[in-house]
Amino acid sequence: MLKNDRWITEQAAAGMLEPFQAGLIRHLNPQLNEQPVLSFGCSSYGYDLRLSSKEFLIFRHVPGTVMNPKRFNPNNLEPTSLHKDQDGEFFILPAHSYGLGVALEKMKVPENITVICLGKSTYARLGIIVNTTPAEASWEGHLTLEFSNSSGADCRIYANEGICQLLFFEGDPCETTYSDRKGKYQHQPEKVTLARI
Repeated sequence: MLKNDRWITEQAAAGMLEPFQAGLIRHLNPQLNEQPVLSFGCSSYGYDLRLSSKEFLIFRHVPGTVMNPKRFNPNNLEPTSLHKDQDGEFFILPAHSYGLGVALEKMKVPENITVICLGKSTYARLGIIVNTTPAEASWEGHLTLEFSNSSGADCRIYANEGICQLLFFEGDPCETTYSDRKGKYQHQPEKVTLARI
């Protein structure tokens, strides 16, 4: 079953999401409809997660190398600067490139829940694809998020604003949770976690 806003709010109070925003925020100054942001917070059947401003890495070509998930070479990634203007804080993801960021919120997934992370339609309309990412039962930490810029133009990726939506699915209790099997991506900090085997 897909969980609703009441359930998400109750679980957040028990530590499932920190920091937690109870309602969907579209303006930093909602009374005057000023300072629009890419929405974040609790929606009817999901939660719009924010991108942390702490780190954003972009893949680059290193001549003579081939990407290998079994022997990931961190030299294929370079940090990008955080920019700021009247629209907010942002990273720039170049055209036809791929980048990694990290969620601002820390998650602690209940043992009978699996979370699916999906991209936001506002970014999708610009050609930005957020990789569909699961967070399994009892997973804990800050999600590393993957972004593809499929467009021919550089694009801003806003920090501290909504970047993707989480959907929470309840199932029958599983035999072995992600925590039980000591999953390799457990307890990720608020920084990009690279590929591991």
